[in-house]
Amino acid sequence: MTLVGSYVALSKPLVAALPVLLLAWMRFGIAALAMPHWLKRPADEPPMTRRTRGLVFLESFLGNFMFSICMLFGVSMTSAVSAGVIMASIPAVVALTSWIFLRERITLRVAGAIGCAAGGIALLAFAPVHVTSTAASAPISGAVQSNMPWLGNLLVFCAVLCESAYAVIGKSLTGRLGPKRISSLINLWGFALSTPFGLWFAWRFDFASVHVGTWLLLVVYAMAASIWTVWLWMTGLRNVPASQAGVFTVMLPVSAALVGVLVLGESLSMLQLVAFAAALMGVMLATWPARLAKP
Repeated sequence: MTLVGSYVALSKPLVAALPVLLLAWMRFGIAALAMPHWLKRPADEPPMTRRTRGLVFLESFLGNFMFSICMLFGVSMTSAVSAGVIMASIPAVVALTSWIFLRERITLRVAGAIGCAAGGIALLAFAPVHVTSTAASAPISGAVQSNMPWLGNLLVFCAVLCESAYAVIGKSLTGRLGPKRISSLINLWGFALSTPFGLWFAWRFDFASVHVGTWLLLVVYAMAASIWTVWLWMTGLRNVPASQAGVFTVMLPVSAALVGVLVLGESLSMLQLVAFAAALMGVMLATWPARLAKP
């Protein structure tokens, strides 16, 4: 989640240089070229059932494809403050969905961690925000952005639901497939889903206008978004309950803000520092070793 927040912050030049759907298609395509050997089924892994294939598709469709679309266009229609407050509900929604679908028990400590995480990111959302115009908001007219904030809020909350589904479905998949194979399969589905849009924008796009540095950043972004972060997340989910793993989603906006301060030169207010402290307290509550029972 820390790596996700980092590449989200550093992908601003990519969004400004490339159409969003073309960027997504190229990201999945580059990653597919980098890990074809991960697609091969290990000898000790059973063949995929119809249910497993369906879960792989849903993991990619909801966690990769729909999450990106809902978030990018949702933020373009509502304020950044509103989007931040709504995104603060991710840990709670992940814990709730894992309780409903995976029957995982939510302990008092995990509940406290969820509260700290949500409170911290909610505080962070109230920090001063400067909105910049990028290519991501180009398809949305100014009238839509100002007159339909309710639709933007709804889309952002849909992105929250997609992220919670990604955590819960990923937990189910780790009991059936290895992390490397999950990463390669959901990336391949992402490439297939984005291909029609990618081809449409590629036909009309002037690739010669993109600088060499942007292409290098695109390669790093593709590797991080489709390979490194997915493998780390799926490997961790094999040993961590989904409700507990959901607490770590607070590191996404935290690391994104830190990259903005340390790399992009943005300022850090006292309110943001308090938000970071609350979010990190939630992570400590979720991961602190349990006291061993006395014999």
